[in-house]
Amino acid sequence: MNKLWPLLLLALTACKQKEYNADLLVKNAVVYTADSAFTVTNAFVVDNGKIIAVGDSSTLTEKYLPREVVDAKGKTIYPGFIDAHAHFLEYGLGLQEVNLKGLKSWQQVLDTVKEYAARNPEGWIIGNGWDQNLWEGHKFPDKTKLDALFPVRPVILNRVDGHGAIVNQAALNIAGIKPGQTITGGEIETINGKLTGILLDNAIGVVTRKVPDPGDTLIQSALLSAQRNCIAVGLTTVDDCGLPYTMVNTISELQHRGSLKMRMYVLLSDKQENYDYLFKRGVFKTPRLNVRGFKVYADGALGSRGACLLKPYTDQPNWNGFLRSSQKHFEDVAKMIADKGFQMCTHAIGDSANRVILKIYANVLKGKNDRRWRIEHSQVLAPEDIALFGKYSIIPSVQPTHATSDMYWAGRRLGPQRLKTAYANKQLLAQNGWIPLGTDFPVENINPLYTFYAAVVRKDLKGYPAKGFQMENALTRQEALRGMTIWAAKANFEEKEKGSIEVGKYADFVITDKDLMKAGDAELPNIKVLKTYINGEEVYERK
Repeated sequence: MNKLWPLLLLALTACKQKEYNADLLVKNAVVYTADSAFTVTNAFVVDNGKIIAVGDSSTLTEKYLPREVVDAKGKTIYPGFIDAHAHFLEYGLGLQEVNLKGLKSWQQVLDTVKEYAARNPEGWIIGNGWDQNLWEGHKFPDKTKLDALFPVRPVILNRVDGHGAIVNQAALNIAGIKPGQTITGGEIETINGKLTGILLDNAIGVVTRKVPDPGDTLIQSALLSAQRNCIAVGLTTVDDCGLPYTMVNTISELQHRGSLKMRMYVLLSDKQENYDYLFKRGVFKTPRLNVRGFKVYADGALGSRGACLLKPYTDQPNWNGFLRSSQKHFEDVAKMIADKGFQMCTHAIGDSANRVILKIYANVLKGKNDRRWRIEHSQVLAPEDIALFGKYSIIPSVQPTHATSDMYWAGRRLGPQRLKTAYANKQLLAQNGWIPLGTDFPVENINPLYTFYAAVVRKDLKGYPAKGFQMENALTRQEALRGMTIWAAKANFEEKEKGSIEVGKYADFVITDKDLMKAGDAELPNIKVLKTYINGEEVYERK
């Protein structure tokens, strides 16, 4: 028996040496950590959903015995991409509705809606994504043909930016809208005493309030459909801008069950019940859900001429657009949110809207601060107002693909002089030294690699224009990657837990087939996500 003890001791020692001390080792990669030094390394280790070591492949291989090893074989890895401004639920719901994006004429829209209606014979017809700027003549349609196709069944077709819609007479009747009716912060278009069916901004709500709410089953399906598409392009966190408080528990429950793995930063919409909910409850924070701010709308969109401009539109000289609420409303909301210690994020497109909100923010913030109040889009700015972002630590939350989508017609709206300080990403970056990037999907494509391409190259997917659009406002590749990782996390007060591949942070990361930092300009939008990980778990693999 005594002779067996050394053998037994050796066996026990060997077993002990084989005890796992990590869940995952990722090695032989090109890892862009996006840390403060923008370190590039080749390996990291994950345990319990968080990164516990970053460094050299050989060193970490010797030190750790993981349950799983991912040999990246030279592929490139980045922190999980974060979309700092999106409409995740709206995108998911839109997947269940009529897709009108990219259609080249009103007739194509009608044909598409007719085909959808034949497949879905009951209830309201809801469509999304038409854009008259893609059509010959660039004019809004009217409802005449829509009424002929659907004399009884109500129809609402939302413009690509969500700030305009066309509805048929059946929908107008249900909403009780009459010719010549007016509404603050919106427009009900009437020509020669007749409703055209065109509604802008707040006027849309008069109709949508009559549309039956989607049931729980449809909402859950929408969230999971949106997740499926978003993780396939490398998104691991999305900022959903403008939800009702009733969605907070729905999202949290799906995440708790494990079916919704996407991390979400939710901004509640500008409604009293949402303020009451969050002020009473306080910040709602879990590892995958963060609710601590509000989305307010200052004006509409440039494409539908709802953006509020200091001087009239160049292509409609008697029209400046409009604010969606009174200036006093914005002042009262800003003071209320500031007093309660929450974040205010305001949609502002036009230079007048931006000026109004910048000055209101300034009056509340009083100088440099760390409240991280944001202006969403910050799209058209008077040159003298740009410095206010830096002076009051106001964060411009921008979407680079808006520039490359709008560049075909933005000059017609603004004229050459105003266009110079529109989509001014580089000038805005200089104000605070950092800038979060997003897409505003479903207005734009969900793919963050298109965000990167538009930010750096300033061209559309066809490679137009040859020399790029206003290249003085292009970002460097390092700035663009930071904008969709660590700076986007910072805009959400989450830079200590995500946004870079560093010890102590969530193991959210993306593997691509080519290197964003080294690929040719034309290659960038064609780069593919091979795998997406959230919390150290593989949630997507390209087949």
